[in-house]
Amino acid sequence: MEKIIVQKLHEIEEKEHVKILLAVESGSRAWGFASPDSDYDVRFLYVRTREDYLQLDPLRDVIEQPINDLLDINGWDLQKALRLMYKSNPTLFEWLKSPIIYIETEFADEMRRVMSDYFSVKHSLYHYISMAEGNYKKYLRTEMVKAKKYFYVLRPLLAGQWILEKESPPPMLFSELVEVELPDEVRTEVEDLLKIKIHEPEIKKIPRVNRLNEYLESEITGLREKAGKLGEEKKVSWEKLNEIFLKEV
Repeated sequence: MEKIIVQKLHEIEEKEHVKILLAVESGSRAWGFASPDSDYDVRFLYVRTREDYLQLDPLRDVIEQPINDLLDINGWDLQKALRLMYKSNPTLFEWLKSPIIYIETEFADEMRRVMSDYFSVKHSLYHYISMAEGNYKKYLRTEMVKAKKYFYVLRPLLAGQWILEKESPPPMLFSELVEVELPDEVRTEVEDLLKIKIHEPEIKKIPRVNRLNEYLESEITGLREKAGKLGEEKKVSWEKLNEIFLKEV
C-alpha cells in the first residue's frame, strides 16, 4: 500500500506541476489504532514554481483528490502551510509529528525546528477542547455508540492535558498520550475499547460506557476552566517562515 500511495503522490506532482515537500499519514493509522477496514488518510505539503507565486491571478492553495473506500489524499500549498504555522495550527503540527512518513525533504526538518517558536498553548488547547467536547455531544450520548467514537473524544482530551502540562505539541501516537495522561481508574475501559477498535469493523456499536463518559465530562469541563485562566500569548515574527518560503521557491 505504501508503494501505491507514493506512486499516487508522484502522479499528483506531475499533473499539478508541484513538488511535494512532506507527505504523511494523518488518521487512525498514525494515531496507532486502525481498524481492519480503516482507510488511509494521506496529507501532504507542496510548493509550486516561483513563477506561479508571482502571477497576479492566485492559484488554489489546496489539492484534493477524489476519495475512494481506501484512499483519502489531499494537500496544502507551502504559503498556506506557513501562514497556518504562524497561527499555531494544530493540524499542521500533527502532520509534522506523524510517525508514518511517505515523502520527506529537508523542509520538514526546518519546520520542526521552528515549531516551538510558533506553538501557542492557549490556541492549541482550545482547539482540542472544542474537538473533544463537540465529538462527545455528537457521538457518545446515546445508549448504543460506535466504539471508535470514544477515541474521537479521548485523543483530543489527552492531547489537551499534554499541552497544559508540557506546553508543547502533543504526540500523534495515542499510546504515548495514554501512558502519560490517562488515569488508572479508566485504563481498563480504554484498553477494552482499543481491542474492539483494532479488531472489529469501524461500524461496531457497543453499549455506552458510563464510567468512561463520567470521566470525559469531568475532564472536558476541567480543561475548559483551566484554559480560561491562561494569559496572553507571546507575539511571534514572520522572519523564520519567510526564510523557509524563499528557500523553497
